Amino acid sequence: MPIEILVPRFGWNMESGVFLGWLKQDGTTIQPGDALFKLEGDKAVQEVEAIDAGILRIPADGPKEGDTVAVGATVAFLEVSSSTPRAETGPERKSQPVNDPQPKPLLPGPLLRSGEGGALPAASPAVRRLARALSVDLAKIAGSGIGGRIDAGDLRAIETRPVSRASSPRARRVARERGVDLSRIDGTGRNGRIRERDVLALGAGKALSSTRQAIAAHLLHSVKSTVPVTLTTTADVTELVKWREQRKGTSGVVPTFTDFIIRITAETLQKHPALNARWVGERLEIASQIDIGVAVDTPAGLMVPVIRDVSALSLVELERRTKEIAEKARLRQLSASAMQGGSFTITNLGRFGIDAFTPIINWPEIAILGIGRIAKQPAVFEGQVAIREIVTLSLTFDHRAVDGAPAAAFLQAVVAGLVSKPEASAKE
Repeated sequence: MPIEILVPRFGWNMESGVFLGWLKQDGTTIQPGDALFKLEGDKAVQEVEAIDAGILRIPADGPKEGDTVAVGATVAFLEVSSSTPRAETGPERKSQPVNDPQPKPLLPGPLLRSGEGGALPAASPAVRRLARALSVDLAKIAGSGIGGRIDAGDLRAIETRPVSRASSPRARRVARERGVDLSRIDGTGRNGRIRERDVLALGAGKALSSTRQAIAAHLLHSVKSTVPVTLTTTADVTELVKWREQRKGTSGVVPTFTDFIIRITAETLQKHPALNARWVGERLEIASQIDIGVAVDTPAGLMVPVIRDVSALSLVELERRTKEIAEKARLRQLSASAMQGGSFTITNLGRFGIDAFTPIINWPEIAILGIGRIAKQPAVFEGQVAIREIVTLSLTFDHRAVDGAPAAAFLQAVVAGLVSKPEASAKE
């Protein structure tokens, strides 16, 4: 019988994703571990791999690039012959129609519990991997195989799992244009098919995309979990601006202002490690190395890829790394792991003409530094009023983790690093 290829769950809050295209063609021989298609979920783009072997069969009404697909939805099948190697071993699975509408009952508790004289429910390694991908507890499923063995059909039939919904091509096009999640619409067509007018009936309001929902949930969690305080000050970066202008006339790399402040911030965090920390449950953990997240504006929303071990990078290496991750972020080529595990975040709104703002902490970190625009302003320099290049810095920190005085000392040290001769931090 054919093996269903299902949409996996990348995170606990993920209910649907955006299908970004097939990596294999219909009729291709597939082996376990082969990348089948790309899926966007919770800001990251992932390649979904096969867990069985067979011949790929993509149905004519299968998802197209840009379609919203529900977690657990069937997108294609693997055709298996008697000679095709299978990832599953053990008793032969009970034959079951692919579109069997009868749900398998959920049991009130685990069938067997380890440590209580029992063992885990019988299921193949492939089925266990699929269950993990769908966040399904195998102990709560009644298997339809021999001796209660659980197969992929049992997972598919769980009533609580979101189901895929048929939709017309015009409905999908309008949904993409408006950022509407089709899995949340009740269709008025035959057998619940979603039509264009069902999407239009949502009105002028625009539904949040899965990426926007993930961003919103993360920010809301940060606001609820921290006691944010923002300190604002200015720095005279005239010497840095001059240094960059002189650098443009050479064959060397010209780092951006963001690159330079990332370097200064890393140097400062080495001397003020209390700000280089993150929450682990209710415990505050000082990070062992300096991993700085850099906010990148993309068409899909704000991404924060992390530059690992910044203090070990030269300015040339740092410039190359920031450019690389920014490009990957805009092309949606970042994995979820590339945006996790940071110890401090920097966000720059200077290019939008913003002077000062209140950045939101990138939880579970405890601090974030906001950079405003560099503007010519009158300032007192060496006892006289002169036109200088001034930038505004905004540090938001979690008052639960650190007090105002050490946070102010850190910000003061960042300013000192920016005001000093750029060559001191321009090690290559």
